This record gives sequence, structure tokens and C-alpha cells, in this order.
Amino acid sequence: MKNGNDSKVSEFVLLGLSSSWELQLFLFSLFLMFYMAIVLRNLLIVVTVWADAHLFQSPMYYFLGHLSFIDLCLSCVTVPKMLGDFLRQAKTISFSGCLAQIYFLHFLGASEMFLLTVMAYDRYVATCNPLHYVTAMNRQLCLWLASACLCGGFIHSITQVVLVIQLPFCGPNELDNFYCDVPQVIKLACMNSYVVEVLMVSNSGLLSLICFLVLLFSYAVILMTLRTCFCQGQSKALSTCASHLTVVSLIFVPCVFIYLRPFCSFSVDKVFAIFYTVITPVLNPLIYTLRNTDMKTAMQKLRKKAHGILLLC
Repeated sequence: MKNGNDSKVSEFVLLGLSSSWELQLFLFSLFLMFYMAIVLRNLLIVVTVWADAHLFQSPMYYFLGHLSFIDLCLSCVTVPKMLGDFLRQAKTISFSGCLAQIYFLHFLGASEMFLLTVMAYDRYVATCNPLHYVTAMNRQLCLWLASACLCGGFIHSITQVVLVIQLPFCGPNELDNFYCDVPQVIKLACMNSYVVEVLMVSNSGLLSLICFLVLLFSYAVILMTLRTCFCQGQSKALSTCASHLTVVSLIFVPCVFIYLRPFCSFSVDKVFAIFYTVITPVLNPLIYTLRNTDMKTAMQKLRKKAHGILLLC
């Protein structure tokens, strides 16, 4: 079977996280719990934000609702396939399935990076220019920024797919990972991949690095603004910035490590990949929203409303 790029390879073999059957069963149980937590927590946040008019009108919670939705979708790109592979001996993925994973992984991942940058800008305006915050972060601008994040993710992702789909694959088909991604796939091409790897670095690597530096600069400015202030509202903003920086580091550091160095790969790449595909979608709800008083109040209202509907039924 040949693909549109005259490839002889119709599927790839995923080596996964381990070759030990006992360890795979343990990892299946562990990541199944992680996946259930990702789905339930992020889905709860999305429903709560959309159901509560006050939260939905707030720019911060509006963006947090989008972040939870992206995390929910991002986990569905790789985790279900990984869970299924833990229970089977032959871990394969079709060529078209591999391209689909690359597309959605980079579309959602880049959209999340852009969204985190927008959220940093939102916190910057709220902290450094609070009197004009409502006017500056108006509803139309929030909608435009959220749409721009998705458009940026689409452009980035389609570029990655174009890079891969034009390569010829005619020999080895083993990927030392639990999902398909550009760095591992292009190394299997039957040609010198130097140019493609440079393009990959200039696309994914520099995107991750630039967004990370912009985020660090934004939060540095916020922290400098708050350095001499200890009132309650600014202490809360300081705590928010610290928690945001924790999540940002867990997302961007692995991406910079993986995508900003071409021509070589390490087994530890799989560990870093777990951080931004599994760990951060689990932690985001805990760090960003579930500890928040407004979110807890909205969830209690939603629970009472749901309980009332059930009683009427």
C-alpha cells in the first residue's frame, strides 16, 4: 500500500513506554486514573464557566474555560491510544492515523501556548492597569484573542503535517515513543532530513521558546509591580502568578527540550512528552481553577441546580 507521497510504509510501530507486560499493566491502571481525572475535572470546569453568567463574562474565567476545553481535547489525542496499546502486544498506528495525531497534537498544543500567552497579558492588564481593565479586556477583544489562538494553532499544525507528508518512508517504521510526533517520524524518512529538521526547529522549537520568553517577561513585569505591595488583592495576584508560572514551566520546558534540538533524540523524551500530554492537563484544573473561591461558589450553584432538576424529574 502506498500513500500520496509514494511511501512503502503503511503503518508505524510504537515501542511505547515499556516492553514489560507487568509494568504495562501497572501503567495502564495509573494512566487510566489520570485520564479519568483529566476528563472529569476539565469537563466540570468547562460546564461551570459556561453555565455561570458571572464567570463567563469575566475574561480570566472565559480564557480558563477555553484552556480546560483544549486540555480535554489534547488528552484525547494520545492517551486513549496509549491505554489501548498497554493491553496489546502489537502497538501499531496507520500512516493516516499518525498524520492525524501530529495534526491535532500540534494544533491543540500550539493553541494552548498562544492561549497561555494571552492569559499572561490578561493578568498583566488586570495587575498593572486595573482601572482600565474592563474597558481594555472587553468581550469583543476576548473573542478575537481566543479565535486568534486557534488560527495560530491551525497554521502551525498544518505546517507540521506538510513537512511530514512530503517525506518518503520506505524502510524502518519503529517509533521510540507512545504516539506519533514530528521529531521521531522525520528520522525514518528515506532521505537526508537535515532541512526538514531545521524547519521543525524553526517552527515548533522557536514557537515554544518565544512564547515561553514572552510569558516570563510578562510575569516578571507583574511581579516587579507587586514587589512593594502587600494588600490582600495584590497578594492574591502574586499567588495567581506563581501558580501560573508553575504550569507554564511544566508545559514549555519539555517542549523547548524536545523541539529546539534537531538531529538527536533521547529515551528521556518520552518522559518529557508525558508532562505536556498527561501531567499538565491533570494539574491545570487544580492550579488554575479548582482552588479558586469564585469557581467553588459557581460549582456549588451548579450542583444545587442539577440537584433541583433531578428532583423535578
